[in-house]
Amino acid sequence: MRYVLAALLLWVGSLAHAAQVAGVVVQVSGAMSARSPAGVVKALQAKSEVESGDTLVTSAGAYALVRFIDNSELALKPGTTVVIDQFSFDADKPEADRAAYTLVKGGLRSMTGLLGKRNKDKFAMKTPSATIGIRGTTFFLEYLTGKGDADPSPGLEPGLHVHVSAGGISIVNSAGEFRYDPGQFGFIKNDKTRPVKMFTNPGMKFTPPASFGDVDTLTP
Repeated sequence: MRYVLAALLLWVGSLAHAAQVAGVVVQVSGAMSARSPAGVVKALQAKSEVESGDTLVTSAGAYALVRFIDNSELALKPGTTVVIDQFSFDADKPEADRAAYTLVKGGLRSMTGLLGKRNKDKFAMKTPSATIGIRGTTFFLEYLTGKGDADPSPGLEPGLHVHVSAGGISIVNSAGEFRYDPGQFGFIKNDKTRPVKMFTNPGMKFTPPASFGDVDTLTP
């Protein structure tokens, strides 16, 4: 009986593991790792799978591009920590869609995939300053802690900096809900302050290596 139970637990565990695959690392220019909810840390490289629940970390100097199974993308700056809180996608079951992330620190570029196009309200990107929702879009975020940020953009103060490249985003915190349109930049100091909206780049940068190909970039 004991052996049967052990085999059953292994089978259930393998099913859970298989169900959690969210995407794959397409490119990475340096050291990158994933930490599972159980605390297991593994090094990532091109073609490595990432799973729902993983915390992704890029080292100083390392850009990374992760493509999810709905064809959405997260491109991470050096020194970035982002949690895949939940990712669920089935092409035949849109009612089960869910993409929830937390940007702990650092910067990223997010590009919407099929999930975000058919179920915009099922996407959320949390940060310490605000939660980002989408209207089918490509946007950049940079959250600076002010405490040893690995690759801070020049001249930016601690807090959340945003830029919309295409589509639009909503920003929600305790000060209310605010919208940003293509070409706009913004700054949200903390979760209690209203966003500041700008029409020129205040200093955000996102410049992955040329080997990453033709991707959106930001230069101060």
